[in-house]
Amino acid sequence: MRNIRWQGLEVDKDAHAALNGHRPRVLWLTGLSGAGKSTIADLLEQRLFAEGVHTCVLDGDNVRHGLCCDLGFSAEDRDENIRRVAEVAKLMVQSGLVVIVASISPFRAERYAARALFEPSAFVEVFVDAPLEVVQNRDPKGLYARARAGEVRGLTGLDAPYEPPLNPELRIDTAAMAPDAAAQAILDHLRATGLKRASAESRRSTR
Repeated sequence: MRNIRWQGLEVDKDAHAALNGHRPRVLWLTGLSGAGKSTIADLLEQRLFAEGVHTCVLDGDNVRHGLCCDLGFSAEDRDENIRRVAEVAKLMVQSGLVVIVASISPFRAERYAARALFEPSAFVEVFVDAPLEVVQNRDPKGLYARARAGEVRGLTGLDAPYEPPLNPELRIDTAAMAPDAAAQAILDHLRATGLKRASAESRRSTR
């Protein structure tokens, strides 16, 4: 890294926030497959979009088609998958976006590492919680059935561990809460913690 230096840019995160009219953040939705992360992320983005908030969804399956298409599902590859997603989310937050990550991200250590890339108020961990028996009954991708048939190995929650968040900013119980209500709960949390409030502050700081 001796020959690489950080290039400073005049248009910074505060300038982007002032232009966009809202605070940039990453909403990190973690939970078992079938808990509802992708559905909630999609609904939440629709609500934010309708309010004029600039967003991007980084869905765990979608990034596997491009950004992380060279990775498998070993513990090392899963760590690298989350590292890449977190770094892309960081770039997007620096560009003023509200980034919604929907990813199992099973290990606390990798989520802690992702959080460390952001200012404390810019990282919101959302535990999309549903018991294993509930997600197995839903099984929207057929993964649990395939795992029970021996066709899939290392499925999180069955033969690979999931470490639930200890102190998430928000816990959504999707066994008891419909996706619409879950998306609204996250939006309410964003509003309560100043989604739009920083715009004037950012404009003042760039004058």
